Amino acid sequence: MTQNLDSVPRDQPHPLSQIWRLLQTAVGLVFRHPITGTSIIPILPDGRIVLVQRRDNGRWSLPGGIVDWGEDIPSSTKRELAEETGLDLVKINRLVGVYSDPERDPRFHSICILVEASVEGEMQVQDTLEISNIRAFTRQEIPQGELSHDHDRQLQDYFSGMTVLA
Repeated sequence: MTQNLDSVPRDQPHPLSQIWRLLQTAVGLVFRHPITGTSIIPILPDGRIVLVQRRDNGRWSLPGGIVDWGEDIPSSTKRELAEETGLDLVKINRLVGVYSDPERDPRFHSICILVEASVEGEMQVQDTLEISNIRAFTRQEIPQGELSHDHDRQLQDYFSGMTVLA
């Protein structure tokens, strides 16, 4: 037997309005919460730092990205490093900081967990949709003041030996 939805008593919410309210709540939970990601300071055996050049803005950046559902930070770090640089993670050396300023990423509110990592292998752009170039820099060669997102600050904190919660 089919129920006529117009016959719902006026003192009870309409079933479709209940479904709509649940859908709005679910969408709000998904889209109104920060996205968690990682940034990596990849250190080659010779001490140089690997940066990637982003396709979307042409700026140099630390490799990294969004943590996938069901993934922990070490796994995300290893995966993002391989996807963007072709390099292998040898070891996560230390946590440099957690960056949560809503303005740090122009695309969306993201929380970034920054780690320093020892890496090895051959540098090669893997994700050609996001990355246009890859290069290893000495500390003096890094284009400070011209990096993407808040990576200038992240590298300053790293070079200062700080562990930051910002």
